[in-house]
Amino acid sequence: MSVIGSGLTVDPATEELCVELGKLAIDAGFRVATGGLAGVMEASSRGARSSQLWNDGDVIGVLPGYQVQDANPYVDVAIPTGLGIARNVVVVAMADVVVAVGGGSGTLSEIAVSWQLDKPIVALSSTAGWAAKLAGELIDDKRSDPVVEARTAAEAVDQALKIVASQD
Repeated sequence: MSVIGSGLTVDPATEELCVELGKLAIDAGFRVATGGLAGVMEASSRGARSSQLWNDGDVIGVLPGYQVQDANPYVDVAIPTGLGIARNVVVVAMADVVVAVGGGSGTLSEIAVSWQLDKPIVALSSTAGWAAKLAGELIDDKRSDPVVEARTAAEAVDQALKIVASQD
């Protein structure tokens, strides 16, 4: 599962949601991939590491720069790409399911790439930004499945599990 969202600081409610999302994702058997930096990425990585089922290697950070040390402290595997924002393609390409939390233009680009790569998208409508705006919507007519809406971290993980099960 790739978790996408604001790389800036997040409000306490969104941070708590991301921590829960990361933990529940690991509990459900997913690995968590993010852009490896701050904000939503750090909070979901921290949550993933807090799971009793976490194993080293379960938290992946796909970094925009060349420096491994730029990764947030909860990333197990830091992948320095030097790709800048183009690393967004890598973040979503490696996902079975992409979960969007809030977000600005960077998140919007990741949602668009996810859509184009035919990656299922779950958007947390209880957060601000593009996740809330696109939850339940079709991006365009290239696909018939809408962005799946979830209001809680538990619902997002449950939806992700259903999506993965339906792909088998």
